[in-house]
Amino acid sequence: MLILTRKSGESIAIGDDIKIAVLGISGKQVKIGITAPERVSVYREEIFRKIQSENVKASMSLKEDLQEMARIIRAKKKK
Repeated sequence: MLILTRKSGESIAIGDDIKIAVLGISGKQVKIGITAPERVSVYREEIFRKIQSENVKASMSLKEDLQEMARIIRAKKKK
C-alpha cells in the first residue's frame, strides 16, 4: 500500500486519466473528488462489496437454474 499525505486542494494522479483530489477536511472526515473516465467504475468500498456479493448470489442462482433445467430435460427424454 502506498501512503501519501495531501492537504486540502492537493491531488493524486493515478495513471494518465484518474485524479483524486482532497476537496476539504472537517474533523475526522475528508471530502475527496475523483475524476475518472466513464469506463472506470468508482464505488464506496461497502457498496462495491455488496455488488460483488450480489453477483456471486446471482451466478449461483443461474447455475442452479441451469442444473434444474438439465434435470427436467433428461427426465423428459427418458419418458
